Amino acid sequence: RNATPSSTSSRNRPPSPGDWLTEAVRYYESQSPGLGGRFLEEVELGVAFLRRYPEAAPKVLGSVRRFVLPTFPYYLLYRHLPSKGIRILAVAHQKRQPDYWVGRR
Repeated sequence: RNATPSSTSSRNRPPSPGDWLTEAVRYYESQSPGLGGRFLEEVELGVAFLRRYPEAAPKVLGSVRRFVLPTFPYYLLYRHLPSKGIRILAVAHQKRQPDYWVGRR
């Protein structure tokens, strides 16, 4: 299966975290009914954890932090913005296009 998001992204716009998340949910759901939902739930639990403990994950590049999902081979790349909470930069597979998010603010 191609690692590039489906037609939800255009040639002029880099894939957003939502594009990659949608593609991953579709992929897991195609592998086993309900697996896509479990993946999405794990992402949502990760985001909720990071909102509560925004400095829990290690920094990987400047102020960007990486939170590894416990079950799936994905991580959340985000910035902690003290006055605004967290900003998710990417939902990234650990082995596919790992640097697609570089340059996001």
